[in-house]
Amino acid sequence: MTPVTTVPFERLDLLVHGTPTVVLAAGDTAAPPLVFLHGAGTWHGWGFAEPWTERFRVLIPHHPGYGDSGDLEGLQDVHDLVLHYVELFDQLGLTADVNLVGLSLGGLIAARFAIEQKHRLRRLVLVAPAGLQGRGVAFEDVFCIPPEQLMGRLVHSMDTLAPHLPADPNDVDFTVDRYREMRTTAIMLWERPFDRVLPRWLGRVDTPSLVVWGEDDRLVPVELARCWVELLPRSTLVTFPHAGHLVLDEAPEASAAVARFCGTD
Repeated sequence: MTPVTTVPFERLDLLVHGTPTVVLAAGDTAAPPLVFLHGAGTWHGWGFAEPWTERFRVLIPHHPGYGDSGDLEGLQDVHDLVLHYVELFDQLGLTADVNLVGLSLGGLIAARFAIEQKHRLRRLVLVAPAGLQGRGVAFEDVFCIPPEQLMGRLVHSMDTLAPHLPADPNDVDFTVDRYREMRTTAIMLWERPFDRVLPRWLGRVDTPSLVVWGEDDRLVPVELARCWVELLPRSTLVTFPHAGHLVLDEAPEASAAVARFCGTD
């Protein structure tokens, strides 16, 4: 399904150790780079990233197994994607001063990337990131949520998603694409939904960091935000009311907060 956007993103086709990888790019090539790592779906578009293109060179890679990128042969866990992005960053010349923003699964990947590659980063933004288990914080396993209920868990208001959903609820292409992306997610997280590396090593990340959350998140509870802030030594938390898991889509002020933080000297 074609994302609903008005800013023309250029499509870059790269080969990363044999994996066809699509990167969407927009903004002045001389502007500071901002890389956005998406969550476990590519179907709800990149409208929230359009304002970023006024100040940054925005790069949105599709993870292997998602969107228009190919599957990563032998994929087993999130670290395989970290290594994929190390190579992709090298190919794109992203060696330093990168603003890295990750949503949900992309937040987990971004955090793991930062642990190993913090020397490349200028700012780190984690938006409702997956991967941490908070003491006393209970939430439902995403793989146990019926597919017909999952969309509603992503947002405070379904009006947010309406422009991105097919007119025909039985749209075969849309269903097949969602199955592929969920399958890729399950390969990495089905048996190990909570990351064992983060609690031990996230303290290494002394990059200035922003943690962003929707206060009505019904997929990854906002109560987990304090766990991330406690582990990241130079982090700040911002939350937004009347916004769910897809807080960047629902709250324009959240997207603006990301741009402001990444643009701060």
